[in-house]
Amino acid sequence: MPGLLRETVARFGDREAVVFREQGVRWTWRQFSVEVDRLGAGLLALGLRRGDRLGIWSPNRVEWLVTQFATARIGVILVNINPSYRLSELEYALQLSGCRAVVAAERLRTADYLAMLQTVAPKLPALEFIIRMGDGETQGMLRYADVLAAPEAVDVAALDAIEATLGCHDPINIQFTSGTTGHPKGATLTHHNVVNNAIAVAAAMRFTAADKLCIPVPLYHCFGMVLAVLACVSSGAAMVFPGEIFDAGATLAAVSEEGCTALHGVPTMFIAELDHPEFATFDLSRLRTGIMAGSPCPIETMKKVVAQMHLVEITIAYGMTETSPVSFQSSADDPLDRRVTTVGRVQPHVEAKVVDAEFKTVPVGTPGELWTRGYLVMQGYWGDEAKTREAIVDGGWMRTGDLATIDAEGYCNIVGRVKDMLIRGGENVYPREIEEFLFRHPKVQSVQVFGVPDQKYGEEVCAWIVLRPGETCTADEIQTFCRDQIAHYKVPRHIRFVDVAEMPMTITGKVQKYLMRRAMTESLQRAETRTA
Repeated sequence: MPGLLRETVARFGDREAVVFREQGVRWTWRQFSVEVDRLGAGLLALGLRRGDRLGIWSPNRVEWLVTQFATARIGVILVNINPSYRLSELEYALQLSGCRAVVAAERLRTADYLAMLQTVAPKLPALEFIIRMGDGETQGMLRYADVLAAPEAVDVAALDAIEATLGCHDPINIQFTSGTTGHPKGATLTHHNVVNNAIAVAAAMRFTAADKLCIPVPLYHCFGMVLAVLACVSSGAAMVFPGEIFDAGATLAAVSEEGCTALHGVPTMFIAELDHPEFATFDLSRLRTGIMAGSPCPIETMKKVVAQMHLVEITIAYGMTETSPVSFQSSADDPLDRRVTTVGRVQPHVEAKVVDAEFKTVPVGTPGELWTRGYLVMQGYWGDEAKTREAIVDGGWMRTGDLATIDAEGYCNIVGRVKDMLIRGGENVYPREIEEFLFRHPKVQSVQVFGVPDQKYGEEVCAWIVLRPGETCTADEIQTFCRDQIAHYKVPRHIRFVDVAEMPMTITGKVQKYLMRRAMTESLQRAETRTA
């Protein structure tokens, strides 16, 4: 990572590199590099050394970006902590990773980060330093500004000497998975993992130093840290951060006022931008590319993004934290129908296969679990060899847990999660297929389909639907729309109309279907009890 930044500074040192609009920060590549060295020197002065772990707990702030590269410069492993974590999750992440230090924002919305750190710190014997952002002072904590070494005191030669001892296969980052069942797992990534993935991703978007990428996705996630930041560093493209957390209006304003040529986001972000009441007032004419990823991308949304946001070369990326993250991506050369209906083809230097329940490779076009292999596969889950052996199998293959098909031309289509697939009366039902069909309904803004227990069929199809603003609809209307268009066993039996806020999501916009399934199952059980 530090070598990648050094090469970019040498080529584009005086070009604009970093813009944090909410903080009023604008740096060239050279200025950014100076800040990285100041923090790297400051962390060394605290006694942090190669292999130590440092946690970062913050929304999108410039301190996050500097910390990402300062730790890499001296071989310290950065531990990404989800900004939405609370006490038990925070304690678990810091305990598992054995962090010696934490760099933290003061707060995010109603979450008081510093107070929570004061609560858990006594339970964490490895934790020596809490470095707080902001101008205030907190007893027992260091101020970020005070940890930064004075520019004239930075020994660049000493930093270079440390960097020279690092290996590309050294672990450099721990990212926690969603933890939909049990505790989150810490995917351990190396320089080799993330740098090469970023280079491949940037190439798919045809990034150059003339590009400006708007980054509303969170830095703590691979989407922000690798697909945005490292992709920009690999190509010299400028990074523009609209704000600390996603806001559709702020994102559109950043694209318009900064002249951004690229935009990243999960589907829910693009939907919010398209539906913004002042959408037509923003100048998006310079946009051409970017990535839509993080969760399945509705075909209709993709078409609108291309037509209304000028993103004619936008790509779909697919992957997982454990694969650094991207294994499949569409390219600017792919026909539009391929870009809106698949996740593209496998990335360079990556292998992929689709297997059945007995782990045998299936014929072309047949659904099965997608496995990937290559440079991008993580070292393992930090401190959990058993889970690592479950995930990485048979000579280095990473089990994705996703159901997919790969056609004769190599295009991959994700048809659902292995755990999401439901079996209704002996018929395999793939929720993604039904979701794509329901998106065609003119009143439907978003939809999630999943299975719930049923005494007669084993499982039944359930749909949670968010309607477009001002629309009303009935379950019968949705079912009528489905009849004679999709197989009878795919027609949702249970339909609930919900507000966007009722859809349980992670901070990255991934819908948590297991929570929907739990809530709907409990609701149906209560209804049966009342009827009985």
